[in-house]
Amino acid sequence: MHTAFISHPDCLLHDMGLHHPESPARLKAIEDELASSGLMDKLERHLAPLATLGQLKRVHAPEYIALLDAAGRQALSSGLVNLDPDTAMNRYSLQSAYRAVGAVILATDLVAGEQVENAFCSIRPPGHHAERNRAMGFCLFNNVAAGVAHAIEAHALERVAVVDFDVHHGNGTENIFRDDPRVMMVSTFQHPLYPYSGVKGRSERMVNIPLVAGSDGQLFREAVNQFWLPALERFQPQMLFISAGFDAHKDDDLASLNLVEADYTWVTQKIREVAQKHAGNRIVSALEGGYDLPALGRSVAAHLKALADP
Repeated sequence: MHTAFISHPDCLLHDMGLHHPESPARLKAIEDELASSGLMDKLERHLAPLATLGQLKRVHAPEYIALLDAAGRQALSSGLVNLDPDTAMNRYSLQSAYRAVGAVILATDLVAGEQVENAFCSIRPPGHHAERNRAMGFCLFNNVAAGVAHAIEAHALERVAVVDFDVHHGNGTENIFRDDPRVMMVSTFQHPLYPYSGVKGRSERMVNIPLVAGSDGQLFREAVNQFWLPALERFQPQMLFISAGFDAHKDDDLASLNLVEADYTWVTQKIREVAQKHAGNRIVSALEGGYDLPALGRSVAAHLKALADP
């Protein structure tokens, strides 16, 4: 087995309200699709540990971690604490967030230690909007950023790339790494759209490619071929992390891009080609967005099949 699947039941306990799109049902939809397709049998399952405070402090300020800890304690009595108009914590959210980061840390260790070729973290809350000092966009801790920092600090890697195909720009990942020459981020996202960032401040290492509403798989693939792949070839990453958001799917109502499962298969294959050439096949993928449940399940299955295929 060369693909790990990492999750934890604690990730189901984080709940921001009955009608919030970032719901526990997302992980259930993924598990159901993987089980019914038989794909789960091809994966090496692991339970996510809790992240440590030291692992979080690599990417988040101590005072921010303390703020979330205080909000978690408040939620024990009040039931729900709002951090911004879209993001809230219940009494279990902090536990879920520590598991989400812990999943990516474990995935990093498994992949960097050559115990598996690649890994997918089926986790929530998502992470790529979380900045060093700020929760936003459904995100508490930046899960992928913590994994990248762990790869650099614990495994002595010198060049790590983040690939983000969520429909929303990963402003938090950029906030944390834009001044770090060891990290490249390549991304596509709908623009203009929340969080209304990613267009200014682009650089050779922050290769953010905005797509207009209505863009389909052809335009997405052109962006990958024209911008991502040449940038990654120049950078020659030793490990790749994927912020795997599936809300650019045509059935997802939170945005207006028109990707389909075949596009997620294709882009995953392209990322694997880069990893095979430069990174010893090392890829860690972590769930970000994706809110239409049937489309999410099918898209993750397509992504995982492309990761797990020999």
